This record gives sequence, C-alpha cells and structure tokens, in this order.
Amino acid sequence: MANHKSAVKRHKQSLKKAARNRAIRTRMKSVVKAVRLAVQEKDAERAASAFVTATSVLDKTASKGAIHWKKAARKISRLAKAVAAVKPE
Repeated sequence: MANHKSAVKRHKQSLKKAARNRAIRTRMKSVVKAVRLAVQEKDAERAASAFVTATSVLDKTASKGAIHWKKAARKISRLAKAVAAVKPE
C-alpha cells in the first residue's frame, strides 16, 4: 500500500475508475451481444431496435474513455452491416 497521502488518494481513485470502466464495458458487451443474437435469429425488427440502443451505448462508452473512439466506430459499422444484411420478411 502507498505511504503518502496523495498516493493513497490516487490508488482509491484508480480503483473507482477501474470499477466504473468495467461496468461500462460489460454493458457495452451485453448490448452488442443482443444485436448479434437478433441478427443470428434473423429477427430484423428486434435487430434494428437493439442496434439503436447499441449505437448509443457504444458512443457513451467511447466518450467516457472506457474504449477508444475508433473501436466504437468500428463496432457500430460492423453491427450496422450485419443488421442491414437481415432482410425483413
């Protein structure tokens, strides 16, 4: 453990930030998984609504710094391509 007061504070802050980032990334993975599952089941309507949610969550995740903004853009692009491939019947 740290000996200086400032180092103790930094340690506490880093733990809080790590926990927050972990929660944000977990949420991101869940919404991406929901889109992929809807695409896999060829449910165009559910895939489209899940994609809207996923886009928002990915942008927020990137804005918080939990992931790189280009990674968020790449994931959104690939999800959009997958959702577009599902033909509504």
